[in-house]
Amino acid sequence: MKLVEPPSCRSASSIVFIGKNRRGHWVAREQNGLYGGLFVNRAQAVKYALFENGRHPETIVELSREVELDMGGELPSSDRTPGASTRRAA
Repeated sequence: MKLVEPPSCRSASSIVFIGKNRRGHWVAREQNGLYGGLFVNRAQAVKYALFENGRHPETIVELSREVELDMGGELPSSDRTPGASTRRAA
C-alpha cells in the first residue's frame, strides 16, 4: 500500500495567489502564507495550487502584479496594517 501525503490546505476556502515575482519566476502562495513555492512555468504553479487546495480552481487567483514568496514569517513593514500583529500562527 502506497501512502500519499495529504495537501497542506485543510480548507477549500483559502485563496491561492499565482503570478510572477520580480525575477520572472512563477510563484504560488496561499493568502496567509501557509504554503507556497517557486515554479518554472504557470502550468506547474497551477498544478501545485490545485493539489494544495484540494482541487478547487475557483480559489486560485492569478495576479498581474508581482508576487513574492516570503519564507521569513513576517510581513515587510510597508505591508503591515497599523496595529496588526506580525506573528503567524504555528
